[in-house]
Amino acid sequence: MASTIDPSVSDMIGREDVDDIEAILSVSNTDVDELLHAVHSNYDTVFSWDYEKGSRPKLDRLYEKAKSSMWNAQTDLPWDTEVDQEKLVVEQQLMMGPPLHTLVDLSGTPLAKWGEKEWIQFGVEGQNWTLSQFMHGEQGALVCTAKVVESVPWIDAKYYGSTQVMDEARHVEVFSKYLDEKLSGHYPINAHLRLLLDDIIADSRWDMTFLGMQIMVEGLALAAFGFMHSMTQEPLLRQLLRYVMSDEARHVAFGVLALQDYYAELGNTEIRERQEFAFEAAVRMRDRFLQQEVWDRMGVSPKDVIPLTIAAPDRRQFQVMLFSKIVPNLKKLGLLDAGDGWLRERFTELGAIQFENWEDTAEEYAAFQLAEGEKPQQAEPQTA
Repeated sequence: MASTIDPSVSDMIGREDVDDIEAILSVSNTDVDELLHAVHSNYDTVFSWDYEKGSRPKLDRLYEKAKSSMWNAQTDLPWDTEVDQEKLVVEQQLMMGPPLHTLVDLSGTPLAKWGEKEWIQFGVEGQNWTLSQFMHGEQGALVCTAKVVESVPWIDAKYYGSTQVMDEARHVEVFSKYLDEKLSGHYPINAHLRLLLDDIIADSRWDMTFLGMQIMVEGLALAAFGFMHSMTQEPLLRQLLRYVMSDEARHVAFGVLALQDYYAELGNTEIRERQEFAFEAAVRMRDRFLQQEVWDRMGVSPKDVIPLTIAAPDRRQFQVMLFSKIVPNLKKLGLLDAGDGWLRERFTELGAIQFENWEDTAEEYAAFQLAEGEKPQQAEPQTA
């Protein structure tokens, strides 16, 4: 992944080097003990007196699919499954290939003295951190989708958005339950993620909420859930992620379908604003996956070790793959090549442009839906 970016965008992200560790780590969460976080927003609540259902057929089909795909987080998952977190970490590390200390020279770093115990504990903390960020992100989606229902002008979009509010509540519930009952600790929201959610919620324009949440945050989440689903053999987590992914694909498709026609009507200045917003969101989401809070909890300065993790081949591959569901959707919306192709250049610099011809989520979401045998009907308890 290229380390430098075009000088014209350095002010936008606050640094000239996209891998500037000091600049990334200077963004930290100083309110780790707060229970409430308020974000001021000022937007119009829009009523639609046009109640004709199906005037936007693709959104209507999505709504009907959502109604028949609901599942219950409390009763449709095998919560009696026993989870050995340390065993899970060892199995996952084997599946992910050679560990960091075999790929990078750790001499002279705090990690040089780490043994198997420390690496397993790091994996445990990494699981706790990852599921915690999933949970926080899902609450962000819950709040944003409630805003979408208020502000979007079409009744078909309001109908579908109402089903997503229920989906997001279920996702927050299920990740919280898994953290409380199966893992070993919570983490506060990552500062980069919180700043992004704040920006999405504070923007008064309904389409920016769609772009930030449905396309960027949910698109990255869909890719991240898919990666974790492929890496874990823990049956409860696999089933949980499978159910969540079936919902998330519809959510991203909702964003694409709602924005495609709308963006075709916008002028160059308005489109450029959305291109810049998408790029800023991409950088912030990339930055949060450095897991600086995990290193802090392990008693290691992030500044001493994160340059090593960035240099690891698997880390670069993982970071790029996170954009696999975002780039084709931005292309479908016309944002990738609008104007002078500014956003294409940015994703080329981030090393993620190769995904542009992958199928967009509005076309592929049906492939994520639960098959007949997967539908959550009276799931039987399992044991690990």
